[in-house]
Amino acid sequence: MPLTLSRISRTRLAVTAAATAVLAVGAPAAYASLDGSDTHTRTATTASTATVARGDAYTETRLFFGTERPDGGPAVTDEQFMAFIDDEVTPSFPDGLTVQDGRGQWRDSNGKIERERSYELILLYPTTEARKRDRQIEEIRSDYEKQYAQDSVARLDDRTRVDF
Repeated sequence: MPLTLSRISRTRLAVTAAATAVLAVGAPAAYASLDGSDTHTRTATTASTATVARGDAYTETRLFFGTERPDGGPAVTDEQFMAFIDDEVTPSFPDGLTVQDGRGQWRDSNGKIERERSYELILLYPTTEARKRDRQIEEIRSDYEKQYAQDSVARLDDRTRVDF
C-alpha cells in the first residue's frame, strides 16, 4: 500500500508529539532558588524524580588579568603576578582561591585586536558577604590596573551553590 502525503504527515505529527511528551516528562518542573534567603540545602523536583541541590548560596567572581602593558613596557611575569596574589589578594581571601593560566584577546580603545597571556582568578564567597567582598574585589582590580599600567581587569560574577 503506497504512502500518501497525508499518512506521512500524520506519522511525522505522531512522532513529534511523542518526542515532545518524552522531553516534557524529563524537564525540570522547579529549580533551586539562589536568592540567598536560605543557606541550607534546597530540593528541586521534577515530574519524575526529586533532585537535591547541594551546598550553600555562594557568589563566584572571576577576574581576568592581562599581562601585556599598553604603554609598551615589559609584560607582567609569573613571579610578579604571584607576588601580587600574595600581597593584594590573599589577605582579603585567605580561605582559598584559584589561579589559572590563560590566553586572551580583546579589542582595545583604538579598535585593534590584542592577544596576550593572561591569568584567571576565581574567588568563591558566601552570597551574604557580597557587599563586603565587592569593595575588596574592586580594590584588587584597581591596584592591578595601576601597578601594571593596565586598561582594565575584566570581572564576571555568578551565583552558585557550593559544598565543601
